[in-house]
Amino acid sequence: MRNPYLFGYLPFLTITLFSLTFGVYLVGASIVFFGQIGLYAGMREFLTDTQLRLFLLVIYSLAFFMIFSALKLIAETIHETAMLFFSIDAVGESYSEAKSGNLIYFIGALASVGGIQSVKILLVIFLLTTFVYFVFMMFKLSKFMTIPSMIGLLFFEIFVWGIFLSGVIYIVLKLYNGVLASLPVV
Repeated sequence: MRNPYLFGYLPFLTITLFSLTFGVYLVGASIVFFGQIGLYAGMREFLTDTQLRLFLLVIYSLAFFMIFSALKLIAETIHETAMLFFSIDAVGESYSEAKSGNLIYFIGALASVGGIQSVKILLVIFLLTTFVYFVFMMFKLSKFMTIPSMIGLLFFEIFVWGIFLSGVIYIVLKLYNGVLASLPVV
């Protein structure tokens, strides 16, 4: 008999790995940026190079960990709400089927270690992993749904994510414009 909780730690490891890879890239980019604006020398008066890099890694990794954890929580909530509306599974078998997709994200997180020197590679790996996971989930859940339910699930998730991302982009742009408007004109 197989233990259903055997891979229960994979989401945590996945989020940790993605956070570390994005954090390591951002540490390197920040050190270069701090050197260009002349802040690096001042920071080195208080911390050694290793301490500074470790400090930045902890801060950036923690920030990415919070972002990825929040995205996972939002994604699960959107998905389970869509399943509530469109699934014909009354027992909950589709929920256990969905857990096998965590391995896809884990493999993507391991692959992101290879792209640690380029933010473009990191983003491509993350987006490709998300796309593969989405296709895999649609395939796995297709046996618990009719074709119209599958189309409804697909459109519901795309629609809700579109609204969410549009709202976030709108808030960021409003904040950016507010900051720019408050700066004195030189």
